[in-house]
Amino acid sequence: MPYFEIMLLALALSMDAFAVAIATGVRLRKINRRQFFRLCFHFGLFQCLMPIIGWALGLTVRHYIEAWDHWVAFALLSLVGINMIRESLGNEDDEQEDTLDPTKGWSLVLLSVATSIDALAVGLSIAALGYSIWLPAAIIGVVCAGLTFVGLHIGRITAGAAVLGSRAALLGGLTLLGIGLNILREHGAMSF
Repeated sequence: MPYFEIMLLALALSMDAFAVAIATGVRLRKINRRQFFRLCFHFGLFQCLMPIIGWALGLTVRHYIEAWDHWVAFALLSLVGINMIRESLGNEDDEQEDTLDPTKGWSLVLLSVATSIDALAVGLSIAALGYSIWLPAAIIGVVCAGLTFVGLHIGRITAGAAVLGSRAALLGGLTLLGIGLNILREHGAMSF
């Protein structure tokens, strides 16, 4: 597979993670090194592993996965987004702030899977074309981790705006729902 095509593919696959990273940066406002590392590492790792898993599955289950991948991504993003919205409308004490950290626990896992589901389908496609998966998967993972890092910085800077105030979690949750709906739109699931 040509290097230029791999880079374009990596950028395209990383856009969901980039958008989620911006929303996370807005939500957290102040991000420590651990949070940066956790989100960048997990998004990059999942974005690297999913094409490998898809490639390994090959053509045998391709039509089953393609029929449902967008719904799985939508459900995972919606779950985390709705939880962020619900909790942003509640009390704002320090204890609750800790529970809203999307760089921890199941929220991190769900976001990592949701933003990398498309990479699974790409792995299936690469298998169908007969290409090796190892270099593309590594590049996809590194590009995703890098864009996640940039997205967190953009979100953190944006969160400093007085306009966002205490509703950063609400904005982040709405953004995740928007990304989920866009995934459905891209896959034609919203056409009636």
